[in-house]
Amino acid sequence: MKRMLTTPLLLALLAGCQAAPTNEATAADAAVSPETEAGGPQANGDAAETAEPEATPEDFATWLAAFRRDARAQGIDEATLDRALDDVRYRPRVIELDRSQPEFVRPIWQYLDTAVSATRIDTGQERLAAHRDTARRMEQRFGVPPEIIVAIWGIESNYGSNFGNFSTLEALATLAFDGRRRDFARAELLAALRILEAGDISPERMVGSWAGAMGHTQFIPSSFEAYAVDGDDDGRRDIWGSISDVMASTANYLARAGWQPGRPWGVEVALTDDFDYSQAELETRRASKVWAERGVRALAGEALPDFESASVIVPAGARGPAFLVGNNFRAILRYNNATSYALAVGSLANEIAGRAGIQGDWPRDQQPLMRRQVRELQRLLNERGFDVGQPDGIMGPNTRRGLRAYQRAIGETPDGFATLRLLERLQG
Repeated sequence: MKRMLTTPLLLALLAGCQAAPTNEATAADAAVSPETEAGGPQANGDAAETAEPEATPEDFATWLAAFRRDARAQGIDEATLDRALDDVRYRPRVIELDRSQPEFVRPIWQYLDTAVSATRIDTGQERLAAHRDTARRMEQRFGVPPEIIVAIWGIESNYGSNFGNFSTLEALATLAFDGRRRDFARAELLAALRILEAGDISPERMVGSWAGAMGHTQFIPSSFEAYAVDGDDDGRRDIWGSISDVMASTANYLARAGWQPGRPWGVEVALTDDFDYSQAELETRRASKVWAERGVRALAGEALPDFESASVIVPAGARGPAFLVGNNFRAILRYNNATSYALAVGSLANEIAGRAGIQGDWPRDQQPLMRRQVRELQRLLNERGFDVGQPDGIMGPNTRRGLRAYQRAIGETPDGFATLRLLERLQG
């Protein structure tokens, strides 16, 4: 991945949303948001795929030999290449998963039901109790609260119980040879070789998801290189077996993403009846005191957190919960750029720490739109003069802006939340 703060989850770039974790589609796959705000193939996943001839073992062997030559030319020593690549196989299942693009998108409340389940809260509290001293050391070092560290651990890999059983080397080699983002996967495979050469892990233990995300933290190799930390001072960065390294690496990532110590991620809020929902976007940022002047108040009645740059978000529209989020919410988004993911981390952290979770009711009676329905919604909005750009099946800011304009024109609350009823009205 680029040497910048981006999500450590290759899944945000390569994977589609999984309905439930299995031994092949891991818990981290399931943690990918039902939204598609992040970049990468999810933003282009509706393009028609061109049938390609089936890869043969001979094709893969030829490609692998050429890759070895390139890796050697880039400084990877022969012993590392032998240990890492001699037994690497082409994995057709990786390509099947890479090319799958689910049509159904879970609504945010279903995603949160799983991500912040009672079992995950209880297990998180148990994990925090068991590793509290380690978590507190990481808080002192990086400024990130223990409950946030543990919540990310829980959502990424279900506290290490399911971070995948694919060889990272085989998964990335397969994707570099035959995947949709071959250059990206090739660069990640080179990064994986550098990690092996540095002695942090052995090839046999370098395992994770089909998409190349590794260990408890689900770092891809380039994120490992940039942000993984030796938390137990044993000379290795082991995000597979050392909980100290896992916690240190997670906290370091968030600290480098701009986490502000002593500040919350956000707070659930109540909005006025005449609230301007066109302002409910992450891109709209104002000081807490300005939002308070506009009638935004904390749901529990306390003062709003003192944010210099805060956003109001309503991920399920006017009928769902509303939140005021600050810089630390955006730091979580750098881990995985989806609003529902960051809400899951924040809500799970609150509950692990014994604070209240999300109090507002979700509009569970609403039927979510499938991707093809979102494309149809976008096409019809464009036809009616509410420009949303090229239909792509993604409910991004442009689509919400056009939908709000349509809702305003028909006398409804312009919250930009797409429903089947609105689609049917456009069709009718």
